[in-house]
Amino acid sequence: MNITIKSLFFLVLMSIFTSRTTQAQEVQIEIGKTEINENETFQIIIKLQNARLSKHSPFPEIPGLVQQGTSSTKTTSYVNGQLTSFESVTQNYKPTRKGTFVLAPFSMEINDIAARSPGATIKVTASAGNASQKSDPFSNFWGNDSNNAEFVDVQEDAFFAVTTNKKNVYVGEGFTLSISFYISLKNRARMEFDKISDQLGDILKKVKPQNCWEENYGIDKINPEYVTINNKQYTQYRMYQATFFPLNAEDIKIPSAGLRMIKYKVAKNPSFFGRNMQEDYKTFYSKAVNVKVKELPPHPLSAQVNVGDFKLIEKLDKSMMETGKSYNYQYAISGEGNIASINEIEIPKQSNFDFFPPSTNTNINRGRNTISGSKTFSYQLQPREPGEFDLGDYFNWVYFNTETGSYDTLRSQYTVQITGESKKNAEIASNNPGGFYDKISDESNKLSSLGSRTWLNITFNISLLLVLLVSAFMVWKKPS
Repeated sequence: MNITIKSLFFLVLMSIFTSRTTQAQEVQIEIGKTEINENETFQIIIKLQNARLSKHSPFPEIPGLVQQGTSSTKTTSYVNGQLTSFESVTQNYKPTRKGTFVLAPFSMEINDIAARSPGATIKVTASAGNASQKSDPFSNFWGNDSNNAEFVDVQEDAFFAVTTNKKNVYVGEGFTLSISFYISLKNRARMEFDKISDQLGDILKKVKPQNCWEENYGIDKINPEYVTINNKQYTQYRMYQATFFPLNAEDIKIPSAGLRMIKYKVAKNPSFFGRNMQEDYKTFYSKAVNVKVKELPPHPLSAQVNVGDFKLIEKLDKSMMETGKSYNYQYAISGEGNIASINEIEIPKQSNFDFFPPSTNTNINRGRNTISGSKTFSYQLQPREPGEFDLGDYFNWVYFNTETGSYDTLRSQYTVQITGESKKNAEIASNNPGGFYDKISDESNKLSSLGSRTWLNITFNISLLLVLLVSAFMVWKKPS
């Protein structure tokens, strides 16, 4: 390859120029004036230095303000042999009313670089007479008097729903109730939640089923989730979720409820300087929901058993034991159902073991639509008799299986071998009063007449009286 001196000089010059001008790109977010009147705009500005702005994530939404277009600027400076470029994009926000509004802390991706802002508190005051109109010399020219602007309603693509994951349950079987607002990804209407905490309290008073055990999922923040319903994509805002376990066979009727949303109308003839949105309200109504509750099939324990899908997890110190020694046995009921209501097993009365009251531990998991977890019982036991024993005779738990629609029993699978001396006789001996009771079997149980003992009693009493009189006389005659 032939390179001329002129070409070589040009390449060296470009290399020097590039080395001097190449600098790291910097990004930042700036907040505009935070005290404005109703006719002014609040601004968020993103700035980029020494790079071309190729992309950025959306600007944040601000309750009480609406986005109203962007503007951009580009500048370049060359000082002391260094070329520096600046580029900025400004997002304007128009207040919908006077008041104080909060811009929460937020972050944006600018050319794949994360930039963060601490947010701000924005104070919007009323316009001072006609001063605001005088400050806008183009208002008459553009004909954008916001007081005379015409606003139109934009058809929303959204709905409010109170739903359950089951329509038919048994007494004691859980069903999950959810309250959500859904907005289609193709929705074009601008909406915001309005005093959601107050509204949700009123909605729950109306839709919460009675005569049920409630396990609340504890939603304290409304986060958007993307879901697909009938092949259509929505953003779901879940406000409340809980699983309810019916306590009787009365059907559950959940009535329709309403959720009020702030919905904005848009200007029929939007302009850069005028107010292009107007705040309005719309109430969305859920559909009524019914849940049929069925009685459990006949069973001696139907009023006591738990309902769900469970399994037994157990643990034993050792299967070879000695009488009189203590051992640990642990069993856990695990699965889906009302975990909190599980009670300890009623051990039948027997004389082969001593079982001491257990310690318990409850673990409840609140998943997407189910309540699951485990309840663990830890026993201490002492064998009293040698031999082979099946712990399933002592530890068995009856429940109604919702998967099979029938009653089932979880039974211990351990068989233990006990060695040593019987502790039954040792216990009797330790409690033996002896003496008088040992001779009971030797005594005659023949009835005797009370009359035959009368003279014997009289003779004994006279003899006792004479002894007392003689003793008293001897004490009296004793010289002092």
